[in-house]
Amino acid sequence: MNGPAVSVRELTKSFGNRKVVDGLSFDVQRGEVFALLGHNGAGKSTTIDLILGLKTADGGSAEILGMDAAKNRRRVFERVGVQLQNSRYQPNIRVEEACIEYASLYAEPADYPKLLEQFGLSGLRKNFVSKLSGGERQKLSVVLALIGNPEIVFLDELTTGLDVVARREVWRTLKQLKDRGLTIFLTTHYMEEAEALCDRVCIIREGKKLAEGSIDEVVAAAGQKKLEDAYLFFRGEEELL
Repeated sequence: MNGPAVSVRELTKSFGNRKVVDGLSFDVQRGEVFALLGHNGAGKSTTIDLILGLKTADGGSAEILGMDAAKNRRRVFERVGVQLQNSRYQPNIRVEEACIEYASLYAEPADYPKLLEQFGLSGLRKNFVSKLSGGERQKLSVVLALIGNPEIVFLDELTTGLDVVARREVWRTLKQLKDRGLTIFLTTHYMEEAEALCDRVCIIREGKKLAEGSIDEVVAAAGQKKLEDAYLFFRGEEELL
């Protein structure tokens, strides 16, 4: 099937008098790692919610694999994996039970013991999810997002709460997944993470796009040498307007 994995056009969302997503447009190509970059409150998570049909946009459109997620929930669900910032679990559920429960939702689920091993969670299979550390719980949410063998996975601030070693372990696994053709859409405020993982990025502030392109293109457009400096440049440029 041709066309981008994700297509967003003039997407807009307000809460009260505050415009959280403001005319946002971009495409995510199949097989690439794409990141929305922005500070906390920039509109990254709301944008993902709008794309996934979890919130209703005030204007514009968003499609995943050529489909409006809100109108095609089942078809999208079968092909998309999602890890959200505030993943919630049933009380008193164990790691292995959560995996089995998620696997039961799909016709051809992935091998969850292998995924647990990849993310360093094999030894915690019998542990209650409620007893995991923040980092362990974050890694479990990524495992669950991958259980359905998705074509595209959405990862919202996936390494928040992880130490440097754990963060780099997750990066290594995501690179392996990209090598297999998985499309990865992530949000982050870690510039090092974006540089390590991403083919292209979109920098946003208060829901508006400031810059978009490959790491090299964004850095060059800002006249800088590093993505972090380019990010600060574009945010400063916006503040001076």
